[in-house]
Amino acid sequence: MLRLHHVYKTYREGALVVEALRDVDLAIGEERFTMIVGPSGSGKTTLLNLLGTIDKPTRGRVEIDGIDVGTLDDRQLTAFRAARIGFIFQAFNLLPVLTAYENVEYALLQSGVGKKERESRTLELLEAVDLRSFAKHRPNQLSGGQRQRVAIARALVKNPRLVLADEPTANLDSAIGGAIVNLMRRMQKQFRTTFVFSTHDAELMRHADEILHTRDGVVTTRSAREPEGALS
Repeated sequence: MLRLHHVYKTYREGALVVEALRDVDLAIGEERFTMIVGPSGSGKTTLLNLLGTIDKPTRGRVEIDGIDVGTLDDRQLTAFRAARIGFIFQAFNLLPVLTAYENVEYALLQSGVGKKERESRTLELLEAVDLRSFAKHRPNQLSGGQRQRVAIARALVKNPRLVLADEPTANLDSAIGGAIVNLMRRMQKQFRTTFVFSTHDAELMRHADEILHTRDGVVTTRSAREPEGALS
């Protein structure tokens, strides 16, 4: 599903050159629940941005679903991202003037999906995250956990092949965060989607199929999921 071939990402800050990623070479299979962990500044967000086609590598190649995204122009990248990638953010990033229904539907409006199909898919996803009865509520009328569930529904409503999540439980307490993790795992299995997260959340890591450890721009180790309860 995902393949990075000897990827480097360098930023310039005045005279200072910062290597955010150095020689990252890895593959992530289909329908995986993969975590990227590491200290602040280790390259987690940069790696997510490359996988989300929001940024481009300085050197190396990024392939998503068999496509070398470096060969796509800006218009093609925008279309590729809209069709195949969903995003979940720790700040939720919902539009405050829209209802829960409208926030989820908006992703389909941008893709030109017809009204009847938009309604069917939006209601299906709100039902899947147990929020159909809150469809007319705006974000300020929802709890943090409910807003994150709307964000998950929005990310999945286009049936993307890949969902990227940047610290999706960081603003939630442990009980709600655990419920959100379980929901995302259920959604991953139901919709057969690959999930990739950056996280510091030990509870989230317990659910990983694999964990990528980053430090100083390098993927230092890659570990398969330990037996339940082994990660803390």
